[in-house]
Amino acid sequence: MLIPELTISPEAKRALDSGFAAAFGGAPEGYFSAPGRTEIGGNHTDHQRGWVLAGAVNLDTVAAVRINGTNTIRVLSKGYPMSQVDVTELMPVAGEINTTPALIRGVAARFRQLGCKVAGFDAYCESTVLPGSGLSSSAAYEVLIGTMINHLFFDGKVSQPEIAQIGQYAENVFFGKPCGLMDQTASAVGGLVTIDFSDKDHPDIRPVNFDFSTAGHALCVIDSRADHADLTDEYAAITQELKAVCKHFGKEVTTEIPEAEFYAAIPALREECGDRAVMRAIHEYNENRRVPQQVECLERGDFDGFLKLIRESGFSSWMYLQNVIPAGYVQQQAMAVALGLCEHYLQGRGAYRVHGGGFAGTVQAFVPFDLLDSFRAGIDGALGEGACHVLSIRPQGGVKMKV
Repeated sequence: MLIPELTISPEAKRALDSGFAAAFGGAPEGYFSAPGRTEIGGNHTDHQRGWVLAGAVNLDTVAAVRINGTNTIRVLSKGYPMSQVDVTELMPVAGEINTTPALIRGVAARFRQLGCKVAGFDAYCESTVLPGSGLSSSAAYEVLIGTMINHLFFDGKVSQPEIAQIGQYAENVFFGKPCGLMDQTASAVGGLVTIDFSDKDHPDIRPVNFDFSTAGHALCVIDSRADHADLTDEYAAITQELKAVCKHFGKEVTTEIPEAEFYAAIPALREECGDRAVMRAIHEYNENRRVPQQVECLERGDFDGFLKLIRESGFSSWMYLQNVIPAGYVQQQAMAVALGLCEHYLQGRGAYRVHGGGFAGTVQAFVPFDLLDSFRAGIDGALGEGACHVLSIRPQGGVKMKV
């Protein structure tokens, strides 16, 4: 499938040129874009080398860029302090954990390991992928940095799926978050894709040709207005508990453990790992089975069957994976409130589910067109204006934009 080039709009170019000139002086020499992503199916299956269904969305992080002739990468994102990284020092820095410079340093370090002569450059960025929005601003940022380095210093030798792996490396090793690979892959590759992560070094990525608007539904993401920036430990607990289950079998991930063997071992697993770990593993088996079924439904035009599977996924995430309410939270349960609002305003139609990492961030909903106005008004009325975003799938992943 031929993917059209992405041309920067005159308005975006003017904004980036102005921001770049104010920060660094002069004019940039190129423009880059990386989209946010939406997870359609496969909630927390990527880090277990399972299946996902995901898409790039029409919200992105863009940058104006120029090589600066030094050994320092300088990146200014609108509304944030300048990030500076010395490319002669590309080892993890303890004081940079959970910071933007860690992501830049990690991406640059991995390119250096691949033989790329990374040097300094200046970049001014603006984004419609808001931090904490659940559309993976961090993955878009990693893919953006990787795409820029790839074009500026490596003649585009690295493929977009490999740029996704570089982003994951930066987030795991330098940023300190044990994320999977779905977010980066969806942002880097673009379009609607299903991904089989069973071969961790060479994930199988396949496009899915489906337009949700043809099924009479809008793809919406609802911002719960709860920030997930301080919830790294909650996300990490999921992978840690699943690792404990896998350790019992001498395996790395749940997809290496036959389901029948897992269920037979539940008495021992409850004793060794605790009940929540067992429940989370149950989610992994069920969710991993659902994704190929979702793809099959879309490809044969069974949208009702697809919606049923989306609802099942949402229930599984809440009941078994337990990534809706952070442990111990009583007064603040924003994600649960957002899910309850979706159930109310959908009136038994469409589908809704926790979206992405969970605990905070966003809920995803497939909303019938005839309910869209009332649904959006109800959500915005309860959570604040602009909480409900209507999205579309973007065909391009991380790219250098045409002027």
